[in-house]
Amino acid sequence: MDANNLDPEKGHAATSHSQEEALYTFGRKSDAMDADGRAYNSSPVLTGRKSSSSCLSGNFPNGSPRKRSETWYREDNEEIHISRTSSFDTQRLSFSIGGPVQVPEGNLGKLVNDVEAGRNEVEGDFRIYIDDSDKEGKRNQPSPIFLKFVDVKYKVVLSQTASWKSLWGIEKAPSVEKEILHGISGSVSPGEFLAMMGPSGSGKTTLLSLLGGRNHQHMTGEVTYNELPFHKSLKRRIGFVTQDDVLYPHLTVSETLMYAALLMLPKDLTKQQKIERVEQVIQDLRLERCRDTMVGSHFLRGVSGGERKRVCIGHELLMDPPLILLDEPTSGLDSTTALRTIQILKSIALKGRTVVTTIHQPSSRVFHVFDKLILLSEGHLLYFGKASSSIDYFSCLGFNSQIAMNPADFLLDLCSGNMEDISMPPTLKQKTVKTKDIRQYMIDAYKSRLGKVEVTSPPRMLAENFEQSEDKREWRTTWWQQFSVLMIRGLKERRHEYLSWLRFIQVSSISVMAGCLWWQSKIDTERDLIDQGGLLFFISMFWGYFPLFTAIFTFPQERALLIKERGSDMYRLSSYFFARTLGDLPLDLILTAIFMVIVYFMAHLRMSIAIFCLTLLANFLNVITSQGLGLAIGAAMMDVKKATTLASVLVLAFMIAGGYFVQHIPGFIKWLRYCSFQYYTFKLLMKVQYNDDQVYDCGTSSGCKPFSSSPAFHGVKLGGGGEEVWAMLIMALGYRVLAYIALRRQKLN
Repeated sequence: MDANNLDPEKGHAATSHSQEEALYTFGRKSDAMDADGRAYNSSPVLTGRKSSSSCLSGNFPNGSPRKRSETWYREDNEEIHISRTSSFDTQRLSFSIGGPVQVPEGNLGKLVNDVEAGRNEVEGDFRIYIDDSDKEGKRNQPSPIFLKFVDVKYKVVLSQTASWKSLWGIEKAPSVEKEILHGISGSVSPGEFLAMMGPSGSGKTTLLSLLGGRNHQHMTGEVTYNELPFHKSLKRRIGFVTQDDVLYPHLTVSETLMYAALLMLPKDLTKQQKIERVEQVIQDLRLERCRDTMVGSHFLRGVSGGERKRVCIGHELLMDPPLILLDEPTSGLDSTTALRTIQILKSIALKGRTVVTTIHQPSSRVFHVFDKLILLSEGHLLYFGKASSSIDYFSCLGFNSQIAMNPADFLLDLCSGNMEDISMPPTLKQKTVKTKDIRQYMIDAYKSRLGKVEVTSPPRMLAENFEQSEDKREWRTTWWQQFSVLMIRGLKERRHEYLSWLRFIQVSSISVMAGCLWWQSKIDTERDLIDQGGLLFFISMFWGYFPLFTAIFTFPQERALLIKERGSDMYRLSSYFFARTLGDLPLDLILTAIFMVIVYFMAHLRMSIAIFCLTLLANFLNVITSQGLGLAIGAAMMDVKKATTLASVLVLAFMIAGGYFVQHIPGFIKWLRYCSFQYYTFKLLMKVQYNDDQVYDCGTSSGCKPFSSSPAFHGVKLGGGGEEVWAMLIMALGYRVLAYIALRRQKLN
């Protein structure tokens, strides 16, 4: 089709484009006028060549229905002329339709050309025209991405039960490799919607993760983006929507999208422009009604399942990525909501984006929305081509539905080997057929008929433009901006914890109970000193394990969200780490202060403002060190059950070696005492409360005795305290460094 001439009489629509029109992306409409004043739609314009042959020759999707549709209309006339030519060539059957079509009165909107780009249709020039007259006030559009994958194979390594030799290092533990994907090939162009179908366990999610650059380990084959391999700068150009809705449940829809926009959109945009972008996404995804509703979760009431899924999609659309990957976006939705979601994704694809999704069992209406289809069965490719041609392809192989069926149900039954109400080829009817025989027949048929066809390559223009613009990785916002946004977002998400009465009642009740047990304690006798020393050890022990077990849950609970956001390069790991760790400190310190105010004055500890402040600061240092250890354990394990098990062992070991229960520790295990932060806290509290000038037992016949001679102090030398402070500061910093290193080593991106 010539894209430079128009002949309304013959029904061929084309246009002459001015020099002002760009030649780089899909999706925006431009209007051109012919000599008679007719306006006709010219975007997208696709020029190329297409081969035609029967399905028995082995190139069915290339030669199956070929259609060309062009439109033109006149604004001042109610009659709209459409010229359409179609051809079909399958097993000696051919027909053509042409001529003007009358459009009902009043339908004078712009008509968009129906460009059906099947597999391998792009062989010549690839030209997309847009009108740049509306450049002002708009962001730069990202370069389209042509996704191609060739002979993709993926293996997982399964470890077997180790023998006694492998346990002692005599021989290496045996392992078995299992191949999940077996040479999958395909491609999808900008403006197309590709669906991957197959029964559970067929490898859809695995293939989608590989295409998104999420996991390249144990993969062979080639995955390219405009003929370039994956690189880190592509993370922000690929929108990846996981099957599970990974969002903060206590944030509203608008808050969720707003914080994402502040992190993802470039720093050269003003805050007002980012707000406008959020409003546009909310409008496009029809989320206006629930914008001020909490997102919610399975255990917290919030928006509906379909709305939550659209929020996940909107989260990725904020950056307007040219490639969008979705893992079962209709999972758990009713048919109407699923259709609405797929139609939204189709409209996104029509704007020039490359959209790829996995889907389990779509309805017939959803199925007809897809442009291309990949059919998988146990990691094998059964079909790749136009979705509308899939039924005809399997009909050519001899598989026909004997009753009226949803096309998706028919294809999934074939993948599963369920031949009920489906006719089989004569070669399979001649023998007892098993499921694996049917699958192998379709695998062999695909390899012999379609597998030899070379996968389409992207236009040279796209590859060159992409290579020039994506040469390095840059952060969209500064470190401080990321830290600020993450801090505010974290405080808003956990405000229900900060304002929860449960933790305040927990701490208050324990402090009142401790105050009652040590009510108005004295230091007149040795027995009184022993009792008050027990109170100081209880304080160091309680605030040694309480923040620790709270901090353990910090990173494991947010692992899924961290993987998702780090996979999109939303922020630096360091900014997240500091925002997350510092965000929890205020609540722990406030609870510590409440506890100390109640216990200190009920137990009648040393009545001095300076001593009270020093005791409070010593306990703050204990909390910070304990929290650091909890963060390190949680980041290293990333599993709550394992982390709590390890933490309980460490806390008990540190408590026993804390200097209260055992004073004379054997030399071979004495090092454990110096690893215990509770040991340093206990010593520091003793040195703050008492000094060598104080005496006790003054009412006895033996006379007054200095505190340093009392066995209640367990050999602690009173006075000083700088050594303990430095030891705890080093531990607090060291534990956080270990936590960051452990988090960095986790596979979070």
